Amino acid sequence: MRKFIRITAFIIVAAIAIYGIGRVTGPSVYTEIEIAAPASAVWAVLADTEGHADWNPLIISMEGEVKEGAQLRNVLQLQEGSTNVFSPTVLVAEENTELRWLGSAGVKGIFDGEHYFLLEETDRGTTLFRHGENFSGFLSYPIFAFIGDDTKAGFEAMNAALKERVEGSL
Repeated sequence: MRKFIRITAFIIVAAIAIYGIGRVTGPSVYTEIEIAAPASAVWAVLADTEGHADWNPLIISMEGEVKEGAQLRNVLQLQEGSTNVFSPTVLVAEENTELRWLGSAGVKGIFDGEHYFLLEETDRGTTLFRHGENFSGFLSYPIFAFIGDDTKAGFEAMNAALKERVEGSL
């Protein structure tokens, strides 16, 4: 009986620890750029999954539907030249306003990223494009120490390429 109590207590503590791991708030990346086009033009390029291969230096391939609950298959171009495939779940797909997805590296709660794109149309008819990611999970800080600078540089490169693509199509 004593062994059963110990095993049960261990399982309960382990379950609480694992549940808590996913609650660890981690670092984040934030970038923005102003695009001389209405939000609808920016959204048209961003939501065109097949078109990313033609202009996006960061997400060089995107497959799937940009709709809430859908799973995408994205190929990320890393700074050192290799690629990484990840399959995030779309959390928000609000036309002309917001695209947000959640991806995990392996087991959820270890290293997760909530990636977002926010489009805000200004009074001047331009779009303020906010692009970032909030990381969480047990290993978010140690992993971010290795990828943080490259992640921000990749976001900025994508922003510049999106601006060029959208403004060039007007």
